[in-house]
Order: sequence, then structure tokens, then C-alpha cells
Amino acid sequence: MEFSQIRKAFLEFFEKRGHKVVPSSSLLPTDPSVLFTTAGMQQFKEYYLERESPYGNRVVSCQKCFRTSDIDEVGDSSHLTFLEMLGNFSFAASAEASGEGGESYFKEEAISWAYEFMTKEMSLEIDYVSVFAGDKNVPEDKESQKIWINLGIPKEKIKKFGREDNFWGPTGEEGPCGPTSEVYIKGVEVWNLVFNEYFMSKDKKLTFLKKKGIDTGMGLERLAMMVQKKNNVFETDLFEPILRELRSMNHELKDKGLIEKSERIIADHIKSSVFLASEGIMPSNVERGYVLRRILRRAIRYGKVLDLPKNFLIPLAKKVIEIYQENYPVVKSKETDILTAIQNEEEKFEKTLERGLKELNKMIEGWKGEASRISESTKPFDRIRGESAFYIYETYGFPLELIQEEFTRHLLLVDEKEFKDAFDKAHKAHQEISRAGAEKKFGGVGENASYEQAKLHTATHLLHQALREVLGSHVGQMGSDINPQRLRFDFSHPAKMTAEEIRKTEDLVNQKIKENLEIKKEEMDYQKALGSGALAFFKEKYPEKVNVYSIGTFSKEICAGPHVNRTSELGRFKIVKEESSGAGVRRIRATLE
Repeated sequence: MEFSQIRKAFLEFFEKRGHKVVPSSSLLPTDPSVLFTTAGMQQFKEYYLERESPYGNRVVSCQKCFRTSDIDEVGDSSHLTFLEMLGNFSFAASAEASGEGGESYFKEEAISWAYEFMTKEMSLEIDYVSVFAGDKNVPEDKESQKIWINLGIPKEKIKKFGREDNFWGPTGEEGPCGPTSEVYIKGVEVWNLVFNEYFMSKDKKLTFLKKKGIDTGMGLERLAMMVQKKNNVFETDLFEPILRELRSMNHELKDKGLIEKSERIIADHIKSSVFLASEGIMPSNVERGYVLRRILRRAIRYGKVLDLPKNFLIPLAKKVIEIYQENYPVVKSKETDILTAIQNEEEKFEKTLERGLKELNKMIEGWKGEASRISESTKPFDRIRGESAFYIYETYGFPLELIQEEFTRHLLLVDEKEFKDAFDKAHKAHQEISRAGAEKKFGGVGENASYEQAKLHTATHLLHQALREVLGSHVGQMGSDINPQRLRFDFSHPAKMTAEEIRKTEDLVNQKIKENLEIKKEEMDYQKALGSGALAFFKEKYPEKVNVYSIGTFSKEICAGPHVNRTSELGRFKIVKEESSGAGVRRIRATLE
């Protein structure tokens, strides 16, 4: 059974049982406390609380997910950063819920349907199941044990585990959560059934939900591995075309284990990169952009291990698009942007790697002599001071893990704590420099800014939002410089703007100036500001209280100022020049007339 057939079979199984099929939501969640969508229930989180579901009480979906928590395990038989999560959900079940006619349901139906789908629809044999053993705050889940036994699972195949293994949630800082029951096949956890009975607050306190709910999650990749009788997820048809393309590039190594690990990491990371880029994320040094840069550069580094040719990621990315374009059309419609972002980052990091590796190899011999022995094993390791490792990071952009991998080949170990301390110290110094520069440009960040500077700064907010509307929501501020004569605005975008795009952007800004919109300032908590829809693109850490500037209903950003009172004060906005400011970053110079 092909992966597309498995996905379809799951959705249809629950659709026949009164579930509404809901499309996958974005990888970029609305919850500001998390960077990415990591579970199928995230788009439904609020329906377990007070808000009524617009889809009814039964829902089924196949949700695209991205997780960094398992990145170090990628390369084994089952761990991935990108995955598709199959899940069925029930909202607001009362104690008397019958489970019929589209009503809510709870443990009895969730477990019974899981058993039926696995054993009958997929013809799989359940190895064993697990249930929550109980602790001082949550009782043992005896009800689930009884249901499994009634379905024919022997008591000796029902394992009991504690909070770490059989209690899930919440996503984000707070939310619904509860004990779980997991289904194992050939020793691999395939399906997790979550019984949402509790609400966990930010201080980790549990209270009962007013109404219970069901939230299940099963990785399509792991299910395909079992159904297709493969030894690992990378042998399934979700990865085989990517690996076939990769292996056609004629890499040869004696270490077969290193080849396998490298191939798997590259295949997983290029898939994740395609999906992150399809969401408009661009490689950068902050937040989501940093994650994309990290996995792309990790893939490129393992490409070096396999001695792959330059730009090897592009044909692999095309294979990913080929695999997923039917179910996720966005990867095809955004193909040009995706490939441009990947190629730009690959070319940029290739140059960095070449320079950095040469410098690193020169330094290693000297470091070996200065380092202190810290291991009593037969292959002693040398401890490299964090300040030295930070130099490589700062100068050549090598992520810590890549530095560690290179040092390990020479029996060297990075002192991670010292490295992080050095990083924090350097980053703090960078912030002070940036802050001083901002004070110089804006006259004390707004306190002594000239009227012309305040007008131009307000215009950058209008420009920022106009670019997002003309080019797409992937646009984010990457830098800004203002003097009394002009503004300079750097933003994330993979391609040169066309004359038509420049004209539309300029016209939209001038339209908002003519509308004489009021600029309002509000002070609020940082998290509340994000929740209100305010954009935030600063690299520095935000304080608990921030200022949010709204220009009518057109623009809303966290900002330190300065601004004018109404847009009509700006005059006429004119884009003077649009140019490149680096890989994946464009620059606009503009004036007010």
C-alpha cells in the first residue's frame, strides 16, 4: 500500500464514523509561545476549552508537523524533523457522551477504533499497548486497561508507564493535556491516544477540564514503515525517491554506517527545508529563519562528508516537491521561491565552509597542544575552550554542532558551557553596539529624534506592511537605517522585485498616507502584544512590557519609536532604489517628498 493510499484510508475510516476531514494547518502556529506546529491538535487547541468547534465535535486530519526536539536522533530508523501526523479528535465530551451521530466520544470509542483500524484496515498485529500508571496528581488509568482487555489484548501485553511516557501536553506554555495510551508494533510506538481531561497552567498546576476530549496522533511515516514491511522509515516510498536521487551522485566511503547516517539526515533535512521555505520562512540568524538555516547547513555539512557536488540540494528538493505536490499544492506553487532560498543558502554556506574548514584545520594542531586531557578512555579527548569555538562560530557561521562534529574527528571536545557563556557575552556586547548605533541614528531612540526622522520611521512601518501584502507574509524586517534625508529598509525576500511589484508597494503606501490614518501607541505585555497580532522582528530580547504602534488597521508592530501622529504628515512616499543586501535579503531606499 502506497503512502498516499494509507493517508486516504485513515481519513476515510474516520469520515465514515462521523468525523469532518479538516485540511492541515500552517507550520506557523497562532500560539506565540511555540515556533512551529508540532502536533495535529494545535489548530484545534481552543476547541478543547470554551470555544465551540466550527467543524462539529468529531474531526480527522493529516497535519504537517516540524519538530526540533528529535534532531539529534535523526539518522536512526524512525526519528524525523518533518512528519505528517494522522489524528482523530473529539471535542467537549460530556460524561454521558454516546459516541453516536457525530456526538463527542471518549476512551471507549477512541481505543476501539484504533484497534479496528490497525488490525483490520491495516492488517497489522499489535505488539503491545501502554497506559498511564498513575502518580500523586493523576490516578492510574484502569479504564483504558479494561477496554484493551475486552478487545482481546492480553493483560501481559498492557504495559504501565509514568508521567514521562504516558502523559501528553500541553502544546505551548499552557493548555489541555492528559494521560495517554500508546500502540506499539514491532517495538515501535506508532499511535498515541491522548485523553484530554486536564488543563495545565503556566505554573504546571492541573485542573479538570469542564468537558473531556480525545486527541490522537500517528506518524504517517511510521505507519507506512509497518504497512510496507520496511526496516525503517527511510525505506518507505516517502523517502525512497529522495535517497535514490542522492545515491545517484556517486559518493563512496568505506564507513557504511556514516554513509547511511549522512544520507538519512540529508533526506530528512531537505524535506523539512522545502516545507519551511514553502511557508515563506527565509534562512536567517533569528528564530524560525535560524532553524531553517541550521538544518540546511547541517545537510550541506553531511553532503561534504559524502563528497557530494555543489548545489546537490536542488535536485533533492525537486524530488520532495514531486512527492508532496498532490496533497500539499503550496510546495509546487512556491517551487521557485523554495529552490531560490535553498540555492542561495547552499552557495553562501559552501563559501563559508571552504574558508572555515581551512582555518579550523590550521588551528586544531595548536589547540591540541594547549587543551587539557579530560577522558580516561583509550581514546582520550581534548577539551577545547568555548572562546576558541566561538571564534569559529562568529567568524564563519558554523553552528556549534558542526564545530563539535569536526572536532570529534580529531578527538577534540567542545566545552559547551564555556561556548555558550562566550556566546552570551559576545551577543550582549553586540546588543550594546546595536543599541548605541540606534541611539545615534534616531537621537536616543525617539527622545531627541528630528521630525523628519520620525516621519521616515513611520514610513518604514507602512512600507513593511505594504511589502507583506504585495510580496507575501514571508517578508520580515531584517534591518533599518534612517537619517533626516532618506530611509533604508532591509527585508527577507528571495528574488529581485519586479517593476510592477515596486509600483504596487509605492502606491499602497501613498494610499495609506492619503487616508490620514491615526498612529496609536499602546503599552502591553510582550506575549499579549504577539497575541494581538503585532509583528516583531527585532533580534534583541524583548522586555516584559513593550510599545505597540498601530497605523489604523493597516499596520501593527512592536517598536520603540519615533512616530508622527497621522499618516497625512508624511507627504509623498517614493522608492528610490531596490537592490540585494545579501542572500535572501533585499534592500529598499526611499524618501518622502
